[in-house]
Amino acid sequence: MAEAARRARRGRLSRAAEFERVYRQGRSQGNRFFVLYSFPRGGDEAPRLGVSVSRKVGGAVDRNRVKRLLRDAFWALADDLPEGHDYVVVARRPALDANFEALVGELVRGLDRLHRPLSSPRHDRATGAKRHS
Repeated sequence: MAEAARRARRGRLSRAAEFERVYRQGRSQGNRFFVLYSFPRGGDEAPRLGVSVSRKVGGAVDRNRVKRLLRDAFWALADDLPEGHDYVVVARRPALDANFEALVGELVRGLDRLHRPLSSPRHDRATGAKRHS
């Protein structure tokens, strides 16, 4: 129990400046349940997570439920994440109706996309042309 509490404190983003850095300097990937931001801060520390759920999602009970599900889904995958990264998950309204398995699946897809090399998108952003592999 002490280790879980320690990880909870150490593994979270809590200051506005930390969130801002991830938003402004990181990469993002969205889906119907949330927008996932990632920022490689460097170092060999464990990944850190910040969760944002606005009042548009629902009342306090609903928002807390969504935050808990998103945190649990994220930490279920944390052992496979690269060290030295900060993540922010911004929930969207459909997350309120999502089950744990759906959130984990979307997190896996989002994390895979975020950690692909920048040179591997299907479209060339400069010209808009499709790339052939």
